[in-house]
Amino acid sequence: MHAFLRQHQHHPLSRLPLPSTQSHAQSIFTMSSSSSLLLPSISLHNRAPLSLSSSNCFLSSNGIRRFSRIHLDKSRVFMSVSVGSRTAVDDALFADYKPTNAFLFPGQGAQSVGMGAEAQKVPAAAELYKRANEIMGFDLLDICINGPKEKLDSTVLSQPAIYVTSLAAVEILRAREGGQQIIDSVDVTCGLSLGEYTALAFAGAFSFEDGLKLVKLRGEAMQDAADAAKSAMVSIIGLDSEKVQKLCDAANEEVDEANKVQIANFLCTGNYAVSGGLKGVEVVEAKAKSFKARMTVRLAVAGAFHTSFMNPAVSRLEAALGATEIRTPRIPVISNVDAQPHADPDTIKKILARQVTSPVQWETTVKTLLTKGLKKSYELGPGKVIAGIVKRMDKGVVIENIGA
Repeated sequence: MHAFLRQHQHHPLSRLPLPSTQSHAQSIFTMSSSSSLLLPSISLHNRAPLSLSSSNCFLSSNGIRRFSRIHLDKSRVFMSVSVGSRTAVDDALFADYKPTNAFLFPGQGAQSVGMGAEAQKVPAAAELYKRANEIMGFDLLDICINGPKEKLDSTVLSQPAIYVTSLAAVEILRAREGGQQIIDSVDVTCGLSLGEYTALAFAGAFSFEDGLKLVKLRGEAMQDAADAAKSAMVSIIGLDSEKVQKLCDAANEEVDEANKVQIANFLCTGNYAVSGGLKGVEVVEAKAKSFKARMTVRLAVAGAFHTSFMNPAVSRLEAALGATEIRTPRIPVISNVDAQPHADPDTIKKILARQVTSPVQWETTVKTLLTKGLKKSYELGPGKVIAGIVKRMDKGVVIENIGA
């Protein structure tokens, strides 16, 4: 038990509060895309009910808020079973989550030259770029603010740049009047492809530094996989998913196996991204008008993300994830792979490794959040990609953009 509490004292972004276990157990228009059961060091020898009042906290020397007393009750402590000296976490811990306020994080394609400038006005946000420079080995902020655009748009740079800028946006929100109260009220989070890593960092599943290392490697591995074969992505505008699938089927009849295409990003009705071999994508573009598509837009990405073209990246991701300490998130984090929240750290690792080859289920994610009663969302980071998608799905939805 004490190990469980200790592991949650080190959430990233400094000063994120630990919610009660009740909130723990409860639980967008774009033409772009990116983007097991064992938890170590937990012991349940003391199974007596816990009722430690209030959540007093103090600041440690490194600025991270630590908690001296936490309110827990027996029924919500773990939902897990003991396995020797280790404890298996019930992956369905968040299955019945009830969202109220959500943080949504953008994926690759949201980047723009100049991002990060606003963050320099807030010391805690500016500090994230300094910490990032140590990991990246160069001045990431300079590229964010000054470009050039071609360099910032590269997969190996845009992914870490968006990750850092999005978490800097959290610090900008925290610094404004009432910002900490908003952060405290968030009971679900998710991100578009790359943004899932940002969401996991916000939810305390791993540290800011560990998340950045994973994102850096992810971008490099995806770039290398894209370089290994001629592939591409294209947005199909104006069709529903059934018609886009028929368009893919028609294109696949005219190309060989190496050039097959598939829907890679289920964003929202009228906007789906298709990935695959270069010839297959070209056939999709040529046939789109005959399927009544309003337009197609070739995406400025390295290759066919979220398809089997990314298979070479999987083993590298698996190795990096295996060496990374991942904890049970403090709030539900919705996966791009299956539009479900996961609690078990080993399951989260497997899901993240699969994510680069699996279609992004963003449409289902947002629809589920809205159906479950989501009241307000915040898009944190560069651009307004996610807000556009959410508004297309429900014009009446309340969503606020917090840039950096």
